[in-house]
Amino acid sequence: MKKVVLVTGTSTGLGIAIAVQAAQAGHVVYASMRNTGKRGALDAQVEAAGVTLSVLPLDVQDTASIESAVETIIAEQGRIDVLVNNAGMGYARSLEQAEEADIQKILDINYMGVARCTKAVMPHMRKARSGHVINISSVGGLVGQPFNEVYCGAKFAVEGLTESMASYITPAFGIHFTAVEPGGIASEFANTVLDQINQTGGMLEDEYLPILQKYVSGSQSRQDTGAYQSADEVAAVVMRVMAAENPPVRTRTSDWSEAFTKLKTELDPDGRKQQALVVEQIL
Repeated sequence: MKKVVLVTGTSTGLGIAIAVQAAQAGHVVYASMRNTGKRGALDAQVEAAGVTLSVLPLDVQDTASIESAVETIIAEQGRIDVLVNNAGMGYARSLEQAEEADIQKILDINYMGVARCTKAVMPHMRKARSGHVINISSVGGLVGQPFNEVYCGAKFAVEGLTESMASYITPAFGIHFTAVEPGGIASEFANTVLDQINQTGGMLEDEYLPILQKYVSGSQSRQDTGAYQSADEVAAVVMRVMAAENPPVRTRTSDWSEAFTKLKTELDPDGRKQQALVVEQIL
């Protein structure tokens, strides 16, 4: 079935892969990004794949920008079947070292951006009594990790948002919610960890330094353990979730991410048992 799909954060990596694969699957795709002047990488992959899609400006930090993009799609297509909340950014810095402005930015993009975009599409999906919101989370939304407390905090919030909305909106209105939880994207590795640390003041000469150096060394060595997938591999999982008749509330994207989160997910891998229990005991 052809769906109208809105994807955020499509100027790089995973966002591009999701948009292109959705177009290859025959869907009507709106690829969005904060600055459409940075669409070059997307355009190149769209051309290479021989597909077509539309590009819209959408800044997840700007409610007016989000509403404008949603209104454009509704005017042109009459509906939005799938929202993929992909826009986000990583951050590696201890809470003690982090600048408050950086903390606010991570929370605003990674959590508030998801909330704003979801809020904007909800009236249209609710009217249609159908729809699917797919939130690109992380294993960091399930398991806290060293120097990632700010990032993990934002992703934990996305997980809570996803679970909560699935608990009552799905049974009442037929709108599904899924958190997709990859371990890491290989193509974006160079733009994480070291680069982010350097962009936010570099490695500080303090008591955290030896722990941080061990963390960075481990991040580099994990490239050979299966922790990092290609953007296309993760996008393929998103496509399977998008095509599912009864999509999961959460799903990991690799054997590594399954093993890493096993202690928290083994009893209820897809989140459906917890969803049913909440409905039974609260509604």
